[in-house]
Amino acid sequence: MTEQLAGVRSASFGVWVGVGSRDESATQHGCSHFLEHLLFKGTAERSALDISIALDAVGGEFNAFTAKEYTCFHARVLDTDLPLAIDVLGDMITSSSLSGEDVEAERDVILDEIAMHDDDPDDVAHNLFAEQAWGSGTPLGRSIAGTVASIEALSRAQVQRFYRRHYRPENIVIAAAGNVDHADVVRRVQRSFGRAGFLAGEADPLPARHATGRRPRVHGGLVEAVRPFEQVNLVLGMEGPDRNDDRRFALGVLNTALGGGTSSRLFQEVRERRGLAYSVFSFASHHADSGLVGVSVGCLPTKLDDVLTVVRTELSRVAAHGITEEELVRGKGQLRGGLVLGLEDSGSRMSRLGKAELVHDELLSIDEVIARIGAVTLDEVREVGADVFSRPEILAVVGPA
Repeated sequence: MTEQLAGVRSASFGVWVGVGSRDESATQHGCSHFLEHLLFKGTAERSALDISIALDAVGGEFNAFTAKEYTCFHARVLDTDLPLAIDVLGDMITSSSLSGEDVEAERDVILDEIAMHDDDPDDVAHNLFAEQAWGSGTPLGRSIAGTVASIEALSRAQVQRFYRRHYRPENIVIAAAGNVDHADVVRRVQRSFGRAGFLAGEADPLPARHATGRRPRVHGGLVEAVRPFEQVNLVLGMEGPDRNDDRRFALGVLNTALGGGTSSRLFQEVRERRGLAYSVFSFASHHADSGLVGVSVGCLPTKLDDVLTVVRTELSRVAAHGITEEELVRGKGQLRGGLVLGLEDSGSRMSRLGKAELVHDELLSIDEVIARIGAVTLDEVREVGADVFSRPEILAVVGPA
């Protein structure tokens, strides 16, 4: 998938692999993220240092991330350096060494990363929220990075099998945007990803993907973790629509009006009028067959009860009465502006293409998305608010005893 952007001198290139943490068994917990790290460690042609030098030498940006349902490797370079970026990523994806020495070295790096996230109260709260919602023993409920125990238990052989099973042409989307030529990108991808017979031959069927027609069960309830932090961090929410639900546009407008900016209800009520917290926002996360909506707040321990009362009151009001005409107009405007401004660089355009092809049923044009946002009505917002915010509550609280 490519998109030519007029008037830019950059090019962004991404490799989107249809595997994430929810594709792991319990004994593979953290394997997707572990593998993401390892593909930077070297191939037969390039050492880890060679990979880093190649992109640094041309001022390129180069990184990767793992999500619950996919993994992405991406680079942003000058248009003249796109062939280099394609060749480096092609080499990494198709021909990673995965040596035992690299596995052991990177194991300690990932354990350090897990410790870093465990020191971040917001990360801890959101991980606990997902764990309570879907269950600690389920793929959606488990953390992306894994646990200390699961990472220490992963063997090189397990990682290699996972790599061979999931990193296959039929499970990968290549996306590029910027000053690019589609035919040229295709030729270079065929050449760079043709290493080691990667694009040839028959393979076993891919493992079944997530949308099976049965939604994962979402559990309400309270989960707490004691940490020696100065603040209490909480996430309060409930089950929401999946990523292909037609109500996602109405929910997006509602989410923006509720807690998406400094004029939103929650920001005004929690921070501006009452001074109860510095940071407060609402969110909606969507997956193939499930989703969550919620509110995230960090406050002093003495203000926790007041914050919960205010947030619950606002959610109840939205469930009962929806939002006002003024909030609807403002929410639509903020959503449209954020969409367009967020797509003003080649990296955002590349990500839009890659995710649409890999995980969505359609690729809407920007004008089509804006039109769908503009078509949202007060009744649609009221209906989705009444449905979502009347569901069983999930509450995660992290802070001092």
